[in-house]
Amino acid sequence: MENTVKCRRISRGKVKGQVIVTREPLSFLGGVDPNTGRVIDQEHELYHQNLKDKILVIPSGKGSTVGSYVIYQMAKNQTAPRGIVALEAEPIIATGAIMAGVPMVDHPEMDVLSVLENGDQLELDADLETIKIIKK
Repeated sequence: MENTVKCRRISRGKVKGQVIVTREPLSFLGGVDPNTGRVIDQEHELYHQNLKDKILVIPSGKGSTVGSYVIYQMAKNQTAPRGIVALEAEPIIATGAIMAGVPMVDHPEMDVLSVLENGDQLELDADLETIKIIKK
């Protein structure tokens, strides 16, 4: 099944890859190890999973403004997500994605959290403001 969904561009770029989905907001400061890309927040549903080279699908981010710099550090360490899709991009993750050069969109025209599962493939084209869902 393929489905193209309109979104709003936050950070430019085009990527394709496997998604990692969470229905919980994610804090990068204290929630993700920038050296490995692993989620280290023991209370989060993605605990122990790795964001590296995945397209992260989240409802939103949360936490301290330093989270932007964690995303930037992840990009420098080559442990950052390949792209980010958020239902609502709050300023912390949006700023981090822009600084790190990670393609990001938000406001998808459908509830992607109810459709996507870990392992699905996604084409994120922030320049065209679309995502293409390719079910596994």
